[in-house]
Amino acid sequence: MKKFFVFIFFALLGVALFGVFYVKKHIETPSNSSKPIILQIPAGSSPAKVSQILQDSGIWNYPESFQLWCRVKKCALKAGWFEIPPHQKLRDLVAIFESGKNAVRKVTIPEGRASWEMPAYLKKEFPELAVEVWDSLVHSSEFTRSLGVNASNLEGYLLPETYMFPYQSDEQTILKTMVSANLRLQEEMKSQGSEVWKKLGGWHQILTLASVVEEETGNPSERPLIAGVFHNRLDIGMPLGADPTVRFIFKNLTGPIYKSQLNSDSPYNTRKFKGLMPGPISNPGRHAIEAVLNPEVTDKLYFVAKDDGSGTHFFSSTLSKHNYYKEIAAQNRLHR
Repeated sequence: MKKFFVFIFFALLGVALFGVFYVKKHIETPSNSSKPIILQIPAGSSPAKVSQILQDSGIWNYPESFQLWCRVKKCALKAGWFEIPPHQKLRDLVAIFESGKNAVRKVTIPEGRASWEMPAYLKKEFPELAVEVWDSLVHSSEFTRSLGVNASNLEGYLLPETYMFPYQSDEQTILKTMVSANLRLQEEMKSQGSEVWKKLGGWHQILTLASVVEEETGNPSERPLIAGVFHNRLDIGMPLGADPTVRFIFKNLTGPIYKSQLNSDSPYNTRKFKGLMPGPISNPGRHAIEAVLNPEVTDKLYFVAKDDGSGTHFFSSTLSKHNYYKEIAAQNRLHR
């Protein structure tokens, strides 16, 4: 009996030593992958399950060493989507799954894009995104209200910036993230106490005017002055007269605007109707919003693109001066 126990002891010791040797042998072995790989680890996955996923994905061919390491280290593996960089060692693989830091997809949405333009940017990272689902959610009043937005749709409330979306994000998740960023900016801007809040009536109106400022110039330095011009027009009951609002009606982003379009009875036609439109025509960024809240004090009522390649405008306080600048702009176009 004594010999039997001695045999068992040495057998177990041998197994333990072999396990230590096996793990030690592979502890510095890099994984097989030569490029980043995205893996999904289901909830409740055991070390054995995770090691099988790694093996099936061609990342790690030594499942026993992975399981032994986790047993010794008492690993707490988490579920989710993970990005596995190339040539990871055993301890690095385990650390990734213990971190719970899920894989993300980086997307930059430029300022001034309408909601229907955004899928083109999103689909570069989310090819599975369904445009019809996106549009349906953007224009769903029920979904809009569920996100805390007091409007009929989400146009203007999708803040343009660079996002790190969770890898498994769907259309709803993306929209919620962008709206949340917009509403956080609302609280930040409101805390600054600009009198424009009371003058325009609220965040919706601020976004509405900011979307026009955003569309009227690509030159950041001009935004406060253009905002000042529009504030002046609103103050005296003069139509905003902004061509981008007409383009929005017909989704006509480039090319000529036709007389029939300028005569549109849409409430978004600021060439025809006074005051603000019912809502934003695009999704303005922080700087356009700041320009509306802090407009340049000016007596200017008009502006026209110089068309000289500078991307800037002529500003004037009288119609006669404005017409003079329009002639110069026309000459500039001829000589470009």
